[in-house]
Amino acid sequence: MAHLPPNAAIFSPSVARAAASAAKDWSYVDTWLQRKFPSRGPPPFERNADTLRVLLALASANEAADEERALVARLEAETLQQLRAHEEDDDGDTNALQSAREAILTSLETSLTRDGQTALTAMAALALQTHTPLPNPPALGAELISLSTQTATLEQTTARIQTLTTYLAREASATAKLATDLRPPSPHHHPPQEEDDTQSRSSSSKNNSNPEKTGSYHPPPNLALQNLETQRRIKLLSARLPDQRDKVTTLAKSLSSSSSSSPPPSISQIRQEEETYLSLLATKQALDAQVQAFQGLPPDTERARQELEGLRAELRRMTARRDEVFEGLVERETPRKGGGAGAAARRLG
Repeated sequence: MAHLPPNAAIFSPSVARAAASAAKDWSYVDTWLQRKFPSRGPPPFERNADTLRVLLALASANEAADEERALVARLEAETLQQLRAHEEDDDGDTNALQSAREAILTSLETSLTRDGQTALTAMAALALQTHTPLPNPPALGAELISLSTQTATLEQTTARIQTLTTYLAREASATAKLATDLRPPSPHHHPPQEEDDTQSRSSSSKNNSNPEKTGSYHPPPNLALQNLETQRRIKLLSARLPDQRDKVTTLAKSLSSSSSSSPPPSISQIRQEEETYLSLLATKQALDAQVQAFQGLPPDTERARQELEGLRAELRRMTARRDEVFEGLVERETPRKGGGAGAAARRLG
């Protein structure tokens, strides 16, 4: 109905209803377009049913999207408000927990004894020195042992370095002294002239009497003899060296020939030698048992025989004593039949 003029009369009711509905839709679309694009509207030639249908669909989709966006924004705002409230509650809980923790720690610290406070202070200082964030006694003990080990190692190293330094200083002084002794005297060196001739003569006499104190090096007087003796010994040993080498070579050849001529023992030979050794060991044990019976006797034959006879006599005396005791017991138990019992006891003995 957009092609009809605005003042055209409509006589059909259905056409009138369609025109009213289209006018209402165009009013809605115009309002939406004015809200989105102020002072702008569709041109007159675009006002047809297809354009109206497309614009209605677009307006509906846009309003639905606006509603969804508004709903999401409202939900985000509510969520943000709840999060802020929760954070405020958490801050309050955290402050409460912190206050409670500080109160507990303060009460524990105040309830400690003097030794406990000293131990706690030492533990805290050690944790700070070792850079331990969460200290505990085992970890601090291990760290302390490690530090003690490092300290002992460093002390030993320092002692060794000091010893080496002392040795080097002593050797340096000895070397300097030796260099001073070996340094030849300067040809332009003259002793200072003394005004007193007596002192000059006395000093010159002292220098002549002690040549070692003049500053010049004097080799020992027997150095030439020592050199000659050393050269003589070197020549003598050099002359004997080929003979010794020949002896060593001959001995090595003899050892190699003997080792090559004798073949290595076989398993059967080793087993036979082992059996022979075991039989000899058994014989030795038997002989040791026989000799053990004569242990305690003197090495002299006559004295051993005399001691053996004495032991036999002692055995006979003990046997007679045993018989007498046995007869006495029998007679005491059977007094009426003493004679017969005594005879029986003698027969048993």
